[in-house]
Amino acid sequence: MEPTATRTRRPRDRKSQLAAVAAQLFRARGYHGVGINDIAAEAGITGPALYRHFADKQAILAHVLLAGIEEMELATEQTLAGPGQPSADQVEALLAELARKSVERREAAALWRWEGRHLAQEDQREIRHRSAAMLRSWSHALRQIRPELGEDDAELLCWAGMSVFGSVSVHHTSIAKKRFCELLVQLAQRVLHVRLPEQDADHSPVPPALGLGTASRREQVLSAATDLFHQRGFHAVSMEDIGAAAGIAGPSVYRHFPSKASLVTAIGKRAAERLALGAEYALRTSAPADEREALRRLAESYVRTLTGSAELAVSFAGGPLGVTDERDRAELIRIQRDYVAQWLHLLAVVRPELGPREVKITVHAALTVANDLARTRRTSGRPHLAAELTAMMSAVLGL
Repeated sequence: MEPTATRTRRPRDRKSQLAAVAAQLFRARGYHGVGINDIAAEAGITGPALYRHFADKQAILAHVLLAGIEEMELATEQTLAGPGQPSADQVEALLAELARKSVERREAAALWRWEGRHLAQEDQREIRHRSAAMLRSWSHALRQIRPELGEDDAELLCWAGMSVFGSVSVHHTSIAKKRFCELLVQLAQRVLHVRLPEQDADHSPVPPALGLGTASRREQVLSAATDLFHQRGFHAVSMEDIGAAAGIAGPSVYRHFPSKASLVTAIGKRAAERLALGAEYALRTSAPADEREALRRLAESYVRTLTGSAELAVSFAGGPLGVTDERDRAELIRIQRDYVAQWLHLLAVVRPELGPREVKITVHAALTVANDLARTRRTSGRPHLAAELTAMMSAVLGL
């Protein structure tokens, strides 16, 4: 009798498993830093075997992001369903479900934040369309709880709530899952119930501008690169594009910067200078030993820097930062951490009931709300955005 051959059973959902492996690699190395063979090797299969499931790397990214959208759609449908208008309890249930998914699938939020622009235009349109439909459902539910809100204001607050959950993608801090979800729900609830200012109300003194003097050719190139990277993304911009925007030939850009990566480094350092100046001035002009006022003024200075120039949005984006060389990247990360450390220190004093990791999660949520809404087209043009961002950051921080 012939021995029975042992059959290797293929996992039921091999496609989703491969996508999960790819998602981890995309987050760790960036979309452009990962090849099909890298994904196949990490999954323990060959490149041709991977092509049986996906046409190309772009299709894998689309699968990951569309699966994430589908999960949120299902959660929205299940929690807000039922006769009558959505209740506060249903909204809370939705927030709890979104928090759970955010904690369990942090890589999906990170990929949409930093790598979504690499999708095919058709997939980008589908995600935007489905996200907008979800947002309308959330806004409708919020207006049942807060009928005084107009449609645009409700949509703004729902975007901010989404950013609270998305903030888990910008850091690696973690706490017990149950507490993590509870904290995210609390922060989202604060945003959804914030009272938006009806006019600009910037109370802190304005620091003097950086003394750059007359813009040199180098400064013109740096400014042009900042705008183009912000509008199109780092990889979609060439040195020729930057030269044309600065009014010089493409090769002439190399007289000032040896590479696009060096431009990102310079933009990052300029953004850091603005943040440091604003933070120092905000803290120096606050009342002595009043950490609450200092934290509020720090939020105002951050929003002022964020909305006054695209440098911050470009330099602190996960994608562009990944193209700098190891030494420059380490320096920029150190600068970011030193800046955030000021927020952590102040919030720890103002909110002593929070543990160190909870403080960090809260600070990153506040910063992410401002970062996201300042660069989202549907919200970035609001006439009093700066005051609204400061109010939402203050709400998240519990001031």
